Amino acid sequence: MANPSTETEAKADAQAPRDGLFIRVYFGDGRHLGPGMIDLLETIRREGSILSAAKKMGMSYRRAWLLVDEIGRNFREPVVETHPGRRGHGSELTPFGERLIALYRSIERSSADASRDAMDELRAALAPHAPPVREGAP
Repeated sequence: MANPSTETEAKADAQAPRDGLFIRVYFGDGRHLGPGMIDLLETIRREGSILSAAKKMGMSYRRAWLLVDEIGRNFREPVVETHPGRRGHGSELTPFGERLIALYRSIERSSADASRDAMDELRAALAPHAPPVREGAP
C-alpha cells in the first residue's frame, strides 16, 4: 500500500516553484540530455522501478518508459537495466547510468557557480511578486 504522506510530499515537490538554472545538453545531432531525464533516472534509482518512478513523478508509465528508452538509445552503454518479473524492484541503474547522473549534476553545479553573480543580480531586479492574473478579470 502506498504511503499517503510520501505521495503528498512528492506532489508538493512537483508543484513547488523551481529556482535556478535548468541545463539541457545538446549534442549537435538532435539528441539531448535534460533535467527531466536526469530526475527520472534518480527517481528510478530511489524507487527501483520505472512504474513507481513514473507514479512518483506524476507521469504515465508509457511516458517514463519512452524517456528511458530514448536515454538508452542515446548512449553506447546501457543506462537502466530491467528485470521483468521482479515485483516493485524491476529496474536499476547501471554503473554508466550512475556516471551519467554524476556528469550532468557536475555540469549543473559548474554552470550555477559560474553564473551566481549574474543570477543574484537578476533576482535583485525582480518586481515584487504579484498574485497571478485570473482570466476574464479586469
